[in-house]
Amino acid sequence: MADLRKEYTNDKITIVWKPGLCQHAGECVKNLPNVYKPKEKPWIQIENASTEELKAQINKCPSGALSFIER
Repeated sequence: MADLRKEYTNDKITIVWKPGLCQHAGECVKNLPNVYKPKEKPWIQIENASTEELKAQINKCPSGALSFIER
């Protein structure tokens, strides 16, 4: 699981989630609850925030489990 990564993409950004790094601090859910919904599938609903909002939140991820690639 340490090498597992999942990607969530729209036309401007790809969110990369590495569950093996996640510390479950919940900062993503607290900051963007309309995007990060752990009880739903897919749990990251990228369309519910702007690219700038997503980047700002991802930069606050304490574990580095979330990162992004601009397209």
